Amino acid sequence: MAIGAEKIDRRSCILIKARSTTRSALMAVVLEALASNLSNVLAKMARKEVGVLLGISDKIDSLRVRLDGLKEFLADAERRRITDLHVQGWVKELKDAMYDATDILELCQLKAMDQDSRRSNNPSLLSLRNPLNAHHIGSRIMALNQRLDGIKQRAEQFSFIKLDRYGDCSRTAQGHGLRRTTPELDRSGVVGNKIEQDTRRLVELLTREEEEASAASISSNVRVVAIVGVGGIGKTTLAQNIFNHQDIKEKFDKIIWLSINQEFSDPELVRTAITGAGGEHSGHQELSLLQPILREAISGKKIFLVMDDMWSVHAWNNSLRIPLVNSAAQGSWVLITTRDERVAREMKAIQPYHRVDILSWQDAWLLLKKQVVSTLKDEYAIEKLKSTGFRILERCGGLPIAIKAIAGLLSHKEINEIEWGKVLRSPSWSVDGMPEEINHAIYLSYDDLAPHLKQCLLYCSLIPSYYKLKSHLIVEIWISEGFVNGKLNELEELGKEYFNELIIRNLIHEMPYSELGMHDVVRSFCQHLAKDEVLSSHMGQLRVSDLDSKRYRWLCIENELDWSALQEQNSVRTLFLYGRTEIKFKANDLCSKFSNLRVLSILYAQHGSFDSLCQLKNLRHLYFFRTDIRSLPDGIDKMKFLEFIGITRCEKIRQLPGSIIKLERLRCLNLMSSNIKSIPRGFGRLTSLRTLYSFPVQMGSSSSKDEWCSLEELGPLSQLRNLHIKGLENVSASSSAAKAMLGAKKHLAIWWLECTDRQRDDGFLKEEGIISIDEQRRIKEVFDELCPSYCLEQLYIRGYFGWQLPKWMTSKASVRLDRLTSLKLDGLPCCTKLPDGLCQLSCLKLLQIRRAPAIERIGHEFLQIQQHNGDCHPSRAAVAFPILETLEFTVVLELEEWVWEEHIQAMPLLHELTLDRCKLRQLPLGLASHARALSVLKLFMVHNLKSLQNLPSVVELHLYENPDMESIRGVPKLQVLSINYCPKLKLLEGIPALQKLYLLDFSMKTLPGYLQDVKPKICHCISMGASCSDWDKISHIQKISGYAGEMRIRRRWYVFYTREPFKLDTNIVCSSISRGIIDGLLKDKERRTKELRMVKLLCALLAVVSTNNSIDMINGSGDPTRESTASAAILL
Repeated sequence: MAIGAEKIDRRSCILIKARSTTRSALMAVVLEALASNLSNVLAKMARKEVGVLLGISDKIDSLRVRLDGLKEFLADAERRRITDLHVQGWVKELKDAMYDATDILELCQLKAMDQDSRRSNNPSLLSLRNPLNAHHIGSRIMALNQRLDGIKQRAEQFSFIKLDRYGDCSRTAQGHGLRRTTPELDRSGVVGNKIEQDTRRLVELLTREEEEASAASISSNVRVVAIVGVGGIGKTTLAQNIFNHQDIKEKFDKIIWLSINQEFSDPELVRTAITGAGGEHSGHQELSLLQPILREAISGKKIFLVMDDMWSVHAWNNSLRIPLVNSAAQGSWVLITTRDERVAREMKAIQPYHRVDILSWQDAWLLLKKQVVSTLKDEYAIEKLKSTGFRILERCGGLPIAIKAIAGLLSHKEINEIEWGKVLRSPSWSVDGMPEEINHAIYLSYDDLAPHLKQCLLYCSLIPSYYKLKSHLIVEIWISEGFVNGKLNELEELGKEYFNELIIRNLIHEMPYSELGMHDVVRSFCQHLAKDEVLSSHMGQLRVSDLDSKRYRWLCIENELDWSALQEQNSVRTLFLYGRTEIKFKANDLCSKFSNLRVLSILYAQHGSFDSLCQLKNLRHLYFFRTDIRSLPDGIDKMKFLEFIGITRCEKIRQLPGSIIKLERLRCLNLMSSNIKSIPRGFGRLTSLRTLYSFPVQMGSSSSKDEWCSLEELGPLSQLRNLHIKGLENVSASSSAAKAMLGAKKHLAIWWLECTDRQRDDGFLKEEGIISIDEQRRIKEVFDELCPSYCLEQLYIRGYFGWQLPKWMTSKASVRLDRLTSLKLDGLPCCTKLPDGLCQLSCLKLLQIRRAPAIERIGHEFLQIQQHNGDCHPSRAAVAFPILETLEFTVVLELEEWVWEEHIQAMPLLHELTLDRCKLRQLPLGLASHARALSVLKLFMVHNLKSLQNLPSVVELHLYENPDMESIRGVPKLQVLSINYCPKLKLLEGIPALQKLYLLDFSMKTLPGYLQDVKPKICHCISMGASCSDWDKISHIQKISGYAGEMRIRRRWYVFYTREPFKLDTNIVCSSISRGIIDGLLKDKERRTKELRMVKLLCALLAVVSTNNSIDMINGSGDPTRESTASAAILL
């Protein structure tokens, strides 16, 4: 019997929405985390003697005493508020008081900074205080102290007990290793045979062509299949498994993944679909502009579209139905996952719907073990706990998301009966006040978090699933909200540890491009907890009454709105304005009422005036993305707490205000893809900067009278971790580069050096890109002085036009880059050879060299380690590139020779090698001898290469437009071979393990003879013409996928053929005669001779244009050379 089957069957398919009404509601604020933040603020104020400076130290001390007296009750109060409405009211009162305390203390700091600044400017005022400040703040603190006294007195009626459950907040787990869903599949969450069986069944349905669309289809060319089940049961995992199946990738021209859920945005969905189809949406916001682009991108193509986590048919009807139905080719499919059968019914999904069952006992136990076990010792220990483990799993109800959540908790416990017994007997399994549909395992995992991690997790649920927020931005916002407490120089690193711990606990995950992911069940749970303080509005759902009803702390809005409607929310600490938001300011609309705002993110907003931003005195994080902002306010220096500024892809802003150099707390300035050309002079005063992206270099020096700063102002910025410098061709003298003191920056880990690109994508110089000898010399001298420190981990150089790479990349460099893991060199138009120091980068894992057209030879210097007197690392010199995994040479147009002799040891861990657009005559001998881990080899347009041989470890080989390639020998482990446009290839020998062969050549008239010499299980072929005599070349192949078509639609016609057991599938309807033959074969599988005859006939179809011509071809009287409006076609 499956786990929890009886219980699951009684459940509704639809979760209660995030803002549902439940009387015993949980609140977003985590009291212990808020109290901890207050304690940190008080400690900082004490160190800076803020109270003394303002003359209110006694009142601040009394506030500290009262807060300390309440802290011991907080854990018990937070637990009991879930079921006790009276405790809930008490907690809300205390929470409001704590927020007010935070606001008052930050006001104290602001006043102290103002007073200290005036004293610095006028030392004669040293003994003077502002009595008005002291009286005003003192009165507010006294009133707050009275409130806290009353709150503590009322606590006595609840008889709270002291609970001390949490240790060091900075501790992170060392263990095993949101929701916008992603097509990427985490194999650790896939267990058992059931999901593989379901995958095979659905893939077979999706790749089977039927004569006519089902009666339940939404159109003749697009059909829908539905996966239905309760939240967290594994619908997305099954959809991911299908999406990544090789048969799906082979059958469809475009495969697209869309995550829908309750927070989707119509424009965002269509933009994502356009990107998935290979189109370019140019950032358009209007559906009327986006839908034609989507239609063009999918026109005539067979589409497989996954719409994951659908709650209604709105996304389909309003955004996607018309483009797909009108433009996609016949045989296109839409796969949806949903909790609600009504969605499947309204989309006319074929029946029966596929229902995902809960996990069996065996699969549930296997999933738990995969998430918890990390060593063989763990494997042995966990088997002894099988009885207790099964009882825990029974409470998870067979839901994969619940099992993974509880496994994340168990991974932080010792694997013994005592710890697992505590989890089994936890009272959190029976806590009241949560939606019935959310398994208590989610709450149990949440309850086990330290307070600071609870706050961080709840915050993640605020961010809409379609909002592509990267992990580093999440960490910055956590810091801005005060959730990350630690030493100032470690906050970003500590925040990343918080993020990683939530990943380990299976409560969030990191998607491609480092974006936040969160399962919709976890999101629903967190939104339920946070509903009294969070409002997330989208698609025009915001009403004025929504804003009037509560005091929200966090707002996320995608609406056209009047700024004045927001101003009543003066308790807001985070405000996201996203998507189609048009901020309508009136003459008297100010930001002053948002005095408590810490985080402001504005994305895609238009027609906004941001002049009053400087009134946001408490703001920490300011972020603009694709807005029409033209300038920051001149008074930005009044925002003294500001730590993070992001202005990315904002094309209308040209410069920063001069007062920005007074933001002494600024930790990050991100100007990526903006048009800011200069930075104000005096920028070197911002010594707290950790991250600086797109720093634009201007000509000049510190001695010039220009208003913008020069490169040398980077010198004092010793705390930099991430640095991107652009426009380095503007540096007039190497002395300016030397004064940047990059070698002294001991924390610098990620570094981009960029000159304005003078090359096209094909490697040739642009018309205006003439580079003189003097320019080459000067840029070489500048880069020589930009020597990094030993701590560098990632280096990216783009557009460098010196004739040699910098001297610090040679073997004689004074600094060894022993921590460098990634090196990317893109755009080296004048560089004639690679330096001899690259091979000594002992930690390098990735090396990319792109657009280096002047390099003709890779000589001994690339791999032969140079020994020098005084080398302090002789043991590391034995092997060149000892842990390199990926090597790529792209657009090295003149490269003819690569010297790597067999006695030179190098690259023992190389996994993937790419050679793209070069003249290499042969692969180096040492590659086969020493790169024994090489499994993927890609050769694109390697024009002089005639043969490949002796590649003992290669598993995948991809060849594209290699015109001189004649033979491939001795690749014993090769399983996947892709051959595109290699007309001279005649011999394939010594590839016994071949599983799949892909052959693409639209000029091919007959199938190549080498097909007779190989025995792949699958042959995938696209060509332009052949004859039925080719059948003997491929008759031994188990599975054949053949395509043909016009130049615009390359897979217009197809045939899928399987030899044993027989299966034939095609979309060709030549005539009633040929269709009758095909139907007869499909019905009578014993007529083997006629089966082969049918396939031969299909091979003879050279001009599928008209019925009459097709009949002629079948009868053998057609002219295969006859011109036609369609391209000649071969189907295997």
